[in-house]
Amino acid sequence: MHVPATPAEEAVAVGLDGVRPALGPAYAAALGGARAAVLTRLWRALAFEPLPWVAAREGGPGSLTVLLAGGSRLEGPQPDAYATGPYVEELLLDGRPYRQAARLVAALGVPHGSEFATELDGSTASLALSRAGQPSARPDAAAPTTREWEQRVVDGHPYHPNCRSRPGFSVAEELAYAPEHRPVVELGLVAVRAEECLVTGEWPDRLRDGGRILVPVHPWQAAHVLGKEQVRAGFAAHPLMALRTLAPEGGGPHVKTALSTRLTSSVRNISGYSIETAAAVSAFAQSLSERLDGRLHITRTLGAATAHSPDLAAVLREPPEAYADTASGEQVLPVAALAAFPPARSAAWRAEFARLALSVCLRVLDLGVALEAHGQNLLVVLSPAGAPVRLVYRDLADIRISPARLRRHGLPVPPLSGRLVTDDIGVLRRKLYGSLLTGSLGATAGSAGAFAEAFAEAAGLPATADTGALLTGPLPTKALTLMRLSPGVPGDQWAELPNPLLPRPPAAR
Repeated sequence: MHVPATPAEEAVAVGLDGVRPALGPAYAAALGGARAAVLTRLWRALAFEPLPWVAAREGGPGSLTVLLAGGSRLEGPQPDAYATGPYVEELLLDGRPYRQAARLVAALGVPHGSEFATELDGSTASLALSRAGQPSARPDAAAPTTREWEQRVVDGHPYHPNCRSRPGFSVAEELAYAPEHRPVVELGLVAVRAEECLVTGEWPDRLRDGGRILVPVHPWQAAHVLGKEQVRAGFAAHPLMALRTLAPEGGGPHVKTALSTRLTSSVRNISGYSIETAAAVSAFAQSLSERLDGRLHITRTLGAATAHSPDLAAVLREPPEAYADTASGEQVLPVAALAAFPPARSAAWRAEFARLALSVCLRVLDLGVALEAHGQNLLVVLSPAGAPVRLVYRDLADIRISPARLRRHGLPVPPLSGRLVTDDIGVLRRKLYGSLLTGSLGATAGSAGAFAEAFAEAAGLPATADTGALLTGPLPTKALTLMRLSPGVPGDQWAELPNPLLPRPPAAR
């Protein structure tokens, strides 16, 4: 079935003609799969999120009908909330077929749908470009580096329709800066007088020039946002999964830069609050990890600096490889890369990983910290034989800390206030469950059935109230599409997913 190209799909094709025409055929071949991948993510949202213009949902044998407030009917296959592979190639709106998420959303005519449709169009085209740029066969490697594993995450967020949305990036810039294209990026430096900066932690001498702080900046930021700033030559680095976080080519701390464009859901600048709290949160996290018998390590924030602008700031962070014995054959993988790790496809391996991740993260929650343990922040250390042996967590900018729980365990409360601090049990549980269960573990399993199977084998979990809460109702997940369609509503919004961990009733006889 011929499907006419959308504006973004056509624009990428034209852009490739100008900068890398050899990729054109591969891009054209990847479009069908990219359309299905984004449409599948959108259908998950339409099936489960509390969208105000959805009047009802009616399930049938293998199908679902979404009834819209205006009287329209949207029909598709029965969704699996935890599936990561494309299973939707076409949806029917009042009997008319749609194979492109952008055109479907435009046809729905919902509030803010036009802007969202543009993002979905860009996400689809960018995803096809990402897939087109992959080598046909990877060279054998006994132990890829962590950076190489990160660059194998091609499809982005497993459940967000904006999985590859990169507004403001040209085709040339995607090829030059996106990790899945494996480039080397030249970071720039902006010199700012020390008295005009806020610096926390230890800022290294190599990033100082007399009385000035040298703030690393991403070249996209330098070109599109910091036009009036004097950017000097910096150093070469490899982009990681987060795109704006890079590993210097010569080794050393990872560099998190400001990137003032919306990737998936958020504009990726760096708030003053994150800089102010960076050192205190890092010190607190290190003390907490000491209580976990070596099963969880938290990368240290070594230094953070801002020129009192979210558009000109940077964070230096310890690389996760610091917590693995790579010389003996240990590897460190971000959880999002497990789809490219063949042993993770076995039920036994998934159960072992689920046991480790759940036991550690639930223990941390009981102590008083909810980690945002999604597939980018959470990494797993593998033994030389490929078994999951311990976890590494990075990026402390969006954890939640409960003073009451810390005090209950006799732990010191860090000198913090603001959005990181809460005793609200609902907020704490949503933060962890919505990232670990309906994020990392769900995506690693790839289906509700495989998720339930892995959990059933994950015995020995800590007996806490939080553990019990996993088995009493639906599981929370961020309502990512609702959030994109609610630009005036601050903060996270939530949906509830069917809980594959609940005991199933006996089959009727």
